[in-house]
Amino acid sequence: MGGVGKTELALQYALRNQHNYPGGLCWFPVRGLDLGTQVVNFARTELGLTIPDQLEFNQQVEYCWGHWPEGTALIVLDDVVDYEDINSYLPPAQPRFKVLITSRENPGPLIKHIDLDLLSPEAALELLRSLVDKQLETKRIDNELTEAQALCEWLGYLPLGLELVGRYLALHRTLTIAKVQKRLEKKKLEAKALLSQKQGQFKPQLGVAAAFELSWEDLEDCPEAQQLGCRLSLFAQAPFDWFLVECCVRETEDEEEWEEEQEELEELRVREAWPTANRYLVNRNLLQLTEQQTYRLHQLIREFFLTKLAQLPEADSYKQSFCQVMVAKAKEIPQTPTRDQITGVTPAIPHLVEAATVLTDWLRDEDLPWPFVGLGKFYKGQGTYDEAERWCKQCLEIARSRLGENHPDVATTLNNLGLLYFSMGQYDQAEPLYVQALEMTKQLLGENHPAEATTLNNLAAL
Repeated sequence: MGGVGKTELALQYALRNQHNYPGGLCWFPVRGLDLGTQVVNFARTELGLTIPDQLEFNQQVEYCWGHWPEGTALIVLDDVVDYEDINSYLPPAQPRFKVLITSRENPGPLIKHIDLDLLSPEAALELLRSLVDKQLETKRIDNELTEAQALCEWLGYLPLGLELVGRYLALHRTLTIAKVQKRLEKKKLEAKALLSQKQGQFKPQLGVAAAFELSWEDLEDCPEAQQLGCRLSLFAQAPFDWFLVECCVRETEDEEEWEEEQEELEELRVREAWPTANRYLVNRNLLQLTEQQTYRLHQLIREFFLTKLAQLPEADSYKQSFCQVMVAKAKEIPQTPTRDQITGVTPAIPHLVEAATVLTDWLRDEDLPWPFVGLGKFYKGQGTYDEAERWCKQCLEIARSRLGENHPDVATTLNNLGLLYFSMGQYDQAEPLYVQALEMTKQLLGENHPAEATTLNNLAAL
């Protein structure tokens, strides 16, 4: 079940018990991401392992676990969707590896698990008290104890719902708890509609959805906060840097078309309006600030915001802006990235994947290959050739599908795939791709085009 605080519980356990794990504590978010790739990247960038390039991908993962630092290690796999997807990447069954998994799914009888369906009434009341009274040094919960107990029950004792309503009560100090519950009751119809439209794989209890609707209504005083929440839902279920958000909220990239007054207005919005919207979301627990000073959305909140986004007339332009920012990020990845460059771009990779998978329809034709090219270079630079090949092939498939068989980007993608096979030492696979790319380039762009010279050089290197 969503909203019960599984991730937070795992995080608190890891932080409080890290002294028991001399072999290290490693946290891998799993939903929407490839676990094996994360393990290999972590081993290379954080552990300094040099993984033999000739190993198959699964062997690379095994090499990482085999050369993990000595001592008992805690490996946290957060938000697992399908156990089959991670099974081949798990550490070996050795006593020194302790694996903690959080998931909304039932793991089956072979995995020891603890069900976290609900908080106890006492724990729910204490959570509400910590949100409403402790920071403000009041006694509202004790003074309205019966109403507070009824509110906790109405919210299904789910931490997420209690967090949202607790923050709402803290911001509206003159409201009684009974009054807030009446407002939640009025939000039931909208909450049911929200749940029926939600794109996620499960449905949270109605109380959480009603609490979100109440918070959404509370954002009407700051329309930018509502817009910002919808924009943030486009990011993957992973932390993101505020700088990327600022890039997304700019109205246009063509500054030559701006008049001076428009430029000043946009700068004011980025400098003042959007940070204000940020605070609105953070103060209502709709946006979380991490210890690394990045941001992330709770999965349920993200899905609720996605539903709101679908209702906005600006939805397409928001998605296009997000894709353009991700394309710009992909273009920053060099052909042969250094370890520092890989580390620097790694936080953006989940969001680049989002643009390359979920939001491809909003990529401009001229930008279509770039997310795939960037991902290919990212993984190739680490020697993770299986992943690089997958993204190159996906690029070729989508380029052919949208742009047609005879398009310069198709020729470029064939050349890139050939380069990858050349790097892998698979020259027999690289040569026909080079030849095909060369023929297409001559046909589409004519003789003596720079792209022709590039492909000829690649052929000569075989």
